[in-house]
Amino acid sequence: MLILETIFWILLFVIVYTYVGYGILLYLIIKIRRLFNMGKKVEIDPAFEPEVTLFIAAYNEKDYVEAKMKNSLELEYPKEKLNIVWVTDGSDDGTPELLKKYPNTKVYHLDERNGKIGAMNRGMQFVKTPIVIFSDANTQLGKESVRRIVNLFSMPSVGCVSGEKRIIDKTADVASGAGEGLYWKYESALKKWDAELYSVVGAAGELFAIRTSLYRHVEQDTLLDDFMISLRVAQDGYTIQYDPEAYAIETASANVKEELKRKIRISAGGIQSVVRLSALLNIFKYGTLSFQYISHRVLRWTLTPLCLLILIPLLFVLAINEGLLEFGLYSTLFWLQTLFYIAALVGWFLENRSTSIKILFVPYYFFIMNLSVVLGFFRYMKKTQSVNWERAQRAT
Repeated sequence: MLILETIFWILLFVIVYTYVGYGILLYLIIKIRRLFNMGKKVEIDPAFEPEVTLFIAAYNEKDYVEAKMKNSLELEYPKEKLNIVWVTDGSDDGTPELLKKYPNTKVYHLDERNGKIGAMNRGMQFVKTPIVIFSDANTQLGKESVRRIVNLFSMPSVGCVSGEKRIIDKTADVASGAGEGLYWKYESALKKWDAELYSVVGAAGELFAIRTSLYRHVEQDTLLDDFMISLRVAQDGYTIQYDPEAYAIETASANVKEELKRKIRISAGGIQSVVRLSALLNIFKYGTLSFQYISHRVLRWTLTPLCLLILIPLLFVLAINEGLLEFGLYSTLFWLQTLFYIAALVGWFLENRSTSIKILFVPYYFFIMNLSVVLGFFRYMKKTQSVNWERAQRAT
């Protein structure tokens, strides 16, 4: 039993560290650095105002074109320095034709559909500005987003800037909206602390930017283009910075089924990324970046979901040995674990019912997140995940 107990505590440590411990440790490190005035100084040059390109890779986004263009043209940045580029590979719903009515926009269309990364690789040859900002067609950007992103590039060490993904917050929401919204609020806090310590570990595809000269052709079968592009910039010695006031906002997934579809794709892409970015696991070479990368990303996509699976039967065995109704340490933890999964089951039962008590959906969303990693792993191993757009349906 001693061996089982040791394994249990190792598994529990990995799980707690991944989802809570890293955030606490990061917060404490930041606080200590601030206390001793060791924090990273952000020195922005307000006079830095280069030309930029707003790059939108789109597939059949006719319903979003008008709103996206209106939003893009209202961004607070000199109009003569803001170039708007759409790459519409494979679109056959009239998206390219609709964009032609905007004279200040360049549209590069190809009838063949090669997925988002194919469109990005092809479209980057047309970008001539020193900074390129990637954004999705179905998101609305904060008015000052471009300005705030460019400000951070005035520091030579910055190679990539990630904006914040925001989910429209409703007073009452269903499981997908409540869970996704809470998740991204927590992610935002981690990104702010990551950036202050050294570098964010991955950018959100809804809004991120890089120095154009740092763009590397990405493999055609890449599933997480934003993650691969941004981490390779960091691998080259630059930092990824973050400004929560440079944001892209969108509605949550229409339901948990759509959110699970999106998460499985992300998980498959995450595992693919860990394999392709294996060099970043070398903490002796990449130091702080490796520590952040492993703690914030790698564990979530690899070891931790497996730990959660093993913990279920392991804790049951330890609780039986102790006496299920004795309420010792292991039996108490077993019943708490059981209660958590019952709460997830309740979340599943209530998933399409709006409620203002959003905390009810946390266990369910947590379960869905980790289930998606397991399913994503098998999809990655089978090589059945398509690189073509599979955008989840969004709530109205």
